[in-house]
Amino acid sequence: MAGRINDDDVKAVRDAVPIDSVVSEYLQLRNAGGGNLKGLCPFHDEKSPSFQVSPAKGLFHCFGCQEGGDTIAFVMKIDHLSFSETVERLAAKAGITLRYEEGGYNPSHQRGERIRLIEAHQAAADFYVRALESPEAEIGRKFLAERGFDQDAATHFRVGYSPAGWDHLTRYLRGKGFSDKELITSGLSQDGRRGPIDRFRGRLMWPISDTAGEIVGFGARRLRDDDNGPKYLNTPETPIYKKSQVLYGIDLAKKDIAKASRAVVVEGYTDVMACHLAGVTTAIATCGTAFGNDHIKILRRLLMDNGSARVIFTFDGDSAGQKAALRAFEDDQKFAAETYIAIAPDNMDPCDLRLAKGDDAVRDLVEPRTPLFEFALRQIVGRYDLETPAGRASALDEAAAVVAKIKTSSVQREVAVQLAGLVGILDQEFVVHRVAQLARWARDKGGDSRGGRGPGGPQDRRGGAPQQAVQAPAAPSGPALNLRSPAHRTERELLKLALQKPALVSPAFDAYGADEFTAPPYAAVRQCIAEAGGAERGLGDDREYLVAVMDAAPDNTVRSLVTELAVEVFMGRTIDETYAGMQLVHVRLRAVDRRINEVQGSLARLGSNVAPHDLAAAQNEVWVLQQYAQSLRAKGADAL
Repeated sequence: MAGRINDDDVKAVRDAVPIDSVVSEYLQLRNAGGGNLKGLCPFHDEKSPSFQVSPAKGLFHCFGCQEGGDTIAFVMKIDHLSFSETVERLAAKAGITLRYEEGGYNPSHQRGERIRLIEAHQAAADFYVRALESPEAEIGRKFLAERGFDQDAATHFRVGYSPAGWDHLTRYLRGKGFSDKELITSGLSQDGRRGPIDRFRGRLMWPISDTAGEIVGFGARRLRDDDNGPKYLNTPETPIYKKSQVLYGIDLAKKDIAKASRAVVVEGYTDVMACHLAGVTTAIATCGTAFGNDHIKILRRLLMDNGSARVIFTFDGDSAGQKAALRAFEDDQKFAAETYIAIAPDNMDPCDLRLAKGDDAVRDLVEPRTPLFEFALRQIVGRYDLETPAGRASALDEAAAVVAKIKTSSVQREVAVQLAGLVGILDQEFVVHRVAQLARWARDKGGDSRGGRGPGGPQDRRGGAPQQAVQAPAAPSGPALNLRSPAHRTERELLKLALQKPALVSPAFDAYGADEFTAPPYAAVRQCIAEAGGAERGLGDDREYLVAVMDAAPDNTVRSLVTELAVEVFMGRTIDETYAGMQLVHVRLRAVDRRINEVQGSLARLGSNVAPHDLAAAQNEVWVLQQYAQSLRAKGADAL
């Protein structure tokens, strides 16, 4: 049984690893105001960023899908790790040595599966890099040199070599403490007649990393004529390697992709190397599969999916390259970015182009030239005989269906006009009408395909001219919260103050009961704060305080609301003691007024049946409450 990680060490890990630096490994973050950052949520599809990160509090929250929590929760969710695996991974990043309770700690047995597989790949990468220097690897070094890659290039991309023997790597990793089961599960070894043998033998090796920079697999290039295997052999599907979810070079390119709002998609490992060495440091490639939906999700989060972003695909000009381009165009509308295609002269790939014409030619190649939709339409139209009416009609039918997928109506119309010219139909409005008709039929059949809440969703939740009754956290979320209600808006604002700026509402807030919050979800959050030690606890370590509040939540719904309130911006412009006092007074005053109405209502229902002493007590309570309410209205927070 694995030992339990010491609580103090867990806290040290939370404090040591900034949440914004961790989240930035997976998506681009921009300033959201109030010290917060925003980006496209990695947990659901959305067009506008509703995912917010609060570096000061160490929390994240998505106002679209309601996912939220601290750094540990983020890594657990995005990489599908257990709590212990996540803490171990973050501790390694921060250089923290963890202590384990309930017995001793045996790293080879107690570390989580994902971490063990990552460590095995890291060890394998080091082994392959050293092997590239061996006499046997001369064929691999020659292969690289012939393509313009020297030793420095090989070192930068961590290119290695797998020895031709049956089990060199397997024996090496066994010596490092990895079990046969781990080696088979990792895909580094495979079953042989007498036990595990190396999967990759006598090949040039490229390590494939995920967005966080951890090696999860390898791509292996055949070097010898007597190798009967495929030209390229990749790691099989494993718990950490899914070929449809990785992009070669993404760990090297992600910062420049985010900075330049531009990505270049090439076809192979050497093409990525050639582009980067030529100065095109935003180049990435798929790993043995077509560019698909999961790859788009990765790029969208880095590009922030804004209208100024560019995605340039480079494909060979042959039929296979054309088919690849058309497949890419099928997913084109999942980008907000503009997509282009670049085909080198003489159908050369970037690696060959760099050898033949130098770095300048590679940089020139990937400058946006032909929009992907235009290339796709020309390929479709080119299959028909446009000299005949039947050929023009058939070309229009197929191409119009493609144009109808363009979601922006103004762009759709413009492309439809271009299609009319390509097909040779003089009546442009006929083509525009045909495309619009097909688009309308598709919408009526499939409905609105946009994911998420769309623009404005998070803003509606925070007040600011709400258009409809807004729900509390996504189902199951309890009763609806109508933010038109002044009471609900004020209660929400007071809870945000208690979580984000406890010094402004302490100690008065801790005297407020959960029954002073009329919305049940808000009453639940108030109870969590009380169980965590009250807002006054937040005057010390604010991160520890927020963790305690979340730990007190009875379920994920309440926990999600806590993180949401902890990162949401305030409705007021100036957040000071005066503003905090107003929220305290408004919540208390409404609670007092409600109690007065309750007592007076009870007296009215009882009428003459009320006992004299009960009547006197009730009248006295009403009088005291009325005096208190009058004092609150006159003196504000000083009367609390």
